[in-house]
Amino acid sequence: MILPAEAEVRPPRRIQEVARELGLDTDKILPHGHYIAKIPIGELNARAQRKNGQLILVSAMTPTPQGEGKTTTTIGLGDALRRLGHRTMICLREPSLGPYFGIKGGGTGAGKSKVMPDEDINLHFVGDMYAVTKANNLLAAMVDNHLQHGNELGIDARRIVLRRVIDLNDRALRDIIIGLGGVKHGVPRRDGFNITPASEVMAILCLARDYADLGERLNRMVVAFKYKGEPVRAAEIKAVGAMQVLLRDAIHPNLVQTLEGTPALVHGGPFANIAQGTNTAVATRLALKLADYVVTEAGFATDLGAEKFFHIKCRLAGLNPGAVVIVATAKAVAYHGGFGKQGGLGNLAKHIENVRLFGLEPVVALNHFQDDRSEDLDKIVKFCEGLDVEAVVADHYREGGQGAIGLGEAVLRCLGKRKQRALRFLYPLNLPLDKKIERLASKVYGADGVDFDRTAETDLELLDRHGFGQLPVCVAKTPLSLSDDPSLRGRPRGFRLTVNELRVSAGAGFVVAICGNIVTMPGLPKVPAAARIEVLADGRAVGLT
Repeated sequence: MILPAEAEVRPPRRIQEVARELGLDTDKILPHGHYIAKIPIGELNARAQRKNGQLILVSAMTPTPQGEGKTTTTIGLGDALRRLGHRTMICLREPSLGPYFGIKGGGTGAGKSKVMPDEDINLHFVGDMYAVTKANNLLAAMVDNHLQHGNELGIDARRIVLRRVIDLNDRALRDIIIGLGGVKHGVPRRDGFNITPASEVMAILCLARDYADLGERLNRMVVAFKYKGEPVRAAEIKAVGAMQVLLRDAIHPNLVQTLEGTPALVHGGPFANIAQGTNTAVATRLALKLADYVVTEAGFATDLGAEKFFHIKCRLAGLNPGAVVIVATAKAVAYHGGFGKQGGLGNLAKHIENVRLFGLEPVVALNHFQDDRSEDLDKIVKFCEGLDVEAVVADHYREGGQGAIGLGEAVLRCLGKRKQRALRFLYPLNLPLDKKIERLASKVYGADGVDFDRTAETDLELLDRHGFGQLPVCVAKTPLSLSDDPSLRGRPRGFRLTVNELRVSAGAGFVVAICGNIVTMPGLPKVPAAARIEVLADGRAVGLT
């Protein structure tokens, strides 16, 4: 049954009504105003024996710098499946204030495919970002306090790897000196800030299964190395209990809704280059117990977001997605070289191939822009047909769920064809770190090989010596190319991946391979979005994107 067109946009429902649609006891949810609520993590345990719904991942071809609309497509697809009569939920990451006030804008969708209340979600929301910031910075303060009071652990101040964080773009904080002013003001050392979504604490929150697992992961965090080379973990700093208290409420998923009233969980926000780039595992697992179909997304394209979603999140959380949607646009095909096999269509073909490497079948969603030429869209559809992939033009930006009905039907057909089998991983965990990276580079990026510079080789030896070689790999590279060079568009050939550095996120449970000039504290553009924002006399804000 397709819901009528008048259901397209309506006044938001009180959050208790959204909860009742999911079969939740409204006396147990934790409202934050009229339209937002936290769902206690205990609701997941209460439904442990309930059968899971089907999980649908939204990924993309290699984007243009403006992005191709994964979040908008995720929301539009969720609305479409609900219009088709299915109990559906959407799972998204929480937006970061840094990009919001910088250049990227909000992370709540666009047009008629948005989650609401979008202004609240894009700004302070329920305080999860602040909780992560405070927990991270408490640990950092206690590390420096340990140095101030005798340094009994023998921490090498030059090798403290934990950085303070703030949820703003501020390039001036990338590289700083702290502890100046004499013996009463701390131990002088070089330091710097990351943006909050780049914090390992955020990655941990998004992978933890429950309170106990959260504490164990925080304990395992490597904050520094000693003079003799041994890692120093957060457990030795005695900060984890207090960090858990700060994160006690942040672990509960956040319930909101789309413009059409489809329930959505917006929870957690790790970056997709130096972390896994997905919403919390708790939210996804809960949604699978509450709905028949769950639509989620992973940051960037299949070479970054989807690969990490499979190898890190699915592996650690026991998830088994049934289908993948690849978002493509005519402008992205043009940006990556047009309709040649090594150009934009070649790029799309590689992302289709990447999905199939994991034993899944994709559907291509052609996110329709108003100035698209119909002949270009037809070429993409026919190209996908030649690869035995269904491609559907979707107009959810202008029409909401109604504009994605065809996409929803295609995804249901794809799910119906797939036999129930386990997700296929591209490497076993006991494979050495360098071999894992080489396998990803050759199979997923299409590289001829991998070069490790001297620092990376030293890091490989150190990580292997301390038992981190069994962890999955999280590659940090440009999202603008299948390679590590943003200027190589389309489907590049004959290139090699260069690994500059390896960093361990022992609590999150992965090793980050830094490739290229990756920045963990973004800067503001010449004219940031913040310059266009003001509050009117009646209290209304204008200029928010």
